[in-house]
Amino acid sequence: MYLKSTKNLFVLVVFTLITAISFAQYSIPKIPKTETAVYDKADILDQDEELALTRKLISYADTTSTQIVFVSIKSLQGENINLLAAEWAEKWNIGQQKNDNGLIILMSENDREISIQNGYGLEPYLTDLTTSTIINQIIIPEFKKANYYKGLDQGTSAIFEVLAGKFDPQAIKNKNSDVSWSFLIFPILIVIVIFIIASRRKNNGGGSGGRRSGSPDLFDILVLSSLGRGGFGGGSFGSGSSSGGFGGGFSGGFGGGSFGGGGASGSW
Repeated sequence: MYLKSTKNLFVLVVFTLITAISFAQYSIPKIPKTETAVYDKADILDQDEELALTRKLISYADTTSTQIVFVSIKSLQGENINLLAAEWAEKWNIGQQKNDNGLIILMSENDREISIQNGYGLEPYLTDLTTSTIINQIIIPEFKKANYYKGLDQGTSAIFEVLAGKFDPQAIKNKNSDVSWSFLIFPILIVIVIFIIASRRKNNGGGSGGRRSGSPDLFDILVLSSLGRGGFGGGSFGSGSSSGGFGGGFSGGFGGGSFGGGGASGSW
């Protein structure tokens, strides 16, 4: 009886897995007629942002022959984003066949995931660790604020630097560390200043000749006014609605690059 129940449970589990896999498959579209750099199917970029990113990546490809393609989708439909990205790039033959120098950036809006997968020819330069640093230290912090264009712009610039041998991952980590400390120090300074002001008012409040404790003196005014300036700023990039086809395409189209699964992913 026990063996029969175990067998039935095993069959049920296998059936469930097969069913889940069959329904999870994402249908990768055919190679588009216009083989360009940006396919914003999730409409996270407005037309100006899409045009700027497309021109940037097309210009880079014209200069270096390295083809970088960004694709945004609404949902992964249960797929693993790394496997889907690699399969997508392989199906579209991104990169040059003789160099295997293609790269795909796949983003799923609803799943809040992003993957960067590169061809064999880029693996010696763009390692999994470096790619992970770019995703988690540069792109995702902007994506968390819905600054999709800014994240992609800075992320692709970092990729350019890596391939040119100019990227310093440690500098990025140190920069983020400094920002984190600044956000901690600023509130502490405010508390200290408020404590000093409160102490001054308490000490000056006694005696008939003392000023009223509720009225600020020149010191209070200068300190409080300075706290109101120079705060932490930051622009915001809205997520507009546009899709595909801006800024022209790659010269000669996709060249037939191969992908071996090298890359990284992240979520926010």
